[in-house]
Amino acid sequence: MTALSIVVPCFNEEACLRVLHERLTGAAHAAVGEDYEIVLVNDGSRDASWAIMEQLAAGDPHLLAINLSRNHGHQLALTAGLDLCNGDTILIIDADLQDPPELLAPMLEAMRESHADVVYGVRKSRRGETAFKRATAHGFYRLLSRATDVDIPLDAGDFRVMSRRALDVLLAMPEQARFIRGMVALIGFRQVPFAYDRAERLAGETKYPLSKMVRFAFDALTGFSSAPLKLASQIGIGLSIGAVLLILYIASAWLSGQSIQGWTSLMLIVVVIGAVQMFVLGLMGEYIGRLYNESKRRPLYVVQEVAGGPQRVGRLGYVADATANSDKPGGSGTRPIK
Repeated sequence: MTALSIVVPCFNEEACLRVLHERLTGAAHAAVGEDYEIVLVNDGSRDASWAIMEQLAAGDPHLLAINLSRNHGHQLALTAGLDLCNGDTILIIDADLQDPPELLAPMLEAMRESHADVVYGVRKSRRGETAFKRATAHGFYRLLSRATDVDIPLDAGDFRVMSRRALDVLLAMPEQARFIRGMVALIGFRQVPFAYDRAERLAGETKYPLSKMVRFAFDALTGFSSAPLKLASQIGIGLSIGAVLLILYIASAWLSGQSIQGWTSLMLIVVVIGAVQMFVLGLMGEYIGRLYNESKRRPLYVVQEVAGGPQRVGRLGYVADATANSDKPGGSGTRPIK
């Protein structure tokens, strides 16, 4: 086991990888000397990211490059790296260098001084991001904080240092739809904040467009709270009360001999009630779908190949052998020639 593992999920980051490797190497060496490893996880990149990772791994014995079989998504790629790393202390960082690797040493010092298991980065500023993204992120974290029973830190991403015992607890959680910053908060132990200014991306574009941000937010909300289902129940109770009042009004008007006007308003009510019903069914379907996915117990990730280190065995995923025997159950044929 090494003193430090640095885990970096990567997707189409060919423009950043060489600078990333240089800065991570310098930060790790300054913090722990030679007792470290850098784990780069290629999450099905469509550019030259994997080729660059192989080149870097060939020239650096501290670098382990993991190539996933397809694009699994940021949280599962990060899970793969955490599952396969072997450090006593782990740094989680993104490949775009918005989170400065040079903060590693002061974060480790904060961990030692406070006897903490987790030191998580809290963003004081977010340079290079649009006002819309800053506003939605601000609102999302506060909504999540109010909706969940877990104390998830505000304005904190995945950038953090954590101990091996905290990681072991995290790896004991096998759920498919992962919100790792929330799962780490769920672990407990002593966790302390570390305030810093977030930089702009070194190169390229964000890998989280609006659609992925919405999906990520919904995974976080449904994974840590039943508030959406409670909201659906509250809406249903409100509509039921409204329906009772409407029935009483209609009965009163009929008994007094008044004619009931308003076909348009009646249709509006029907449409509104129908829309709310579909919304409630959609929420129920989301939770049921999560249960369905969990019941299949599929591996969270599949590793196609590993460069720069010995083959690793993961708890939550599957690491394919370089060769296999196809006439044997669970085996393989010869690895396809590139």
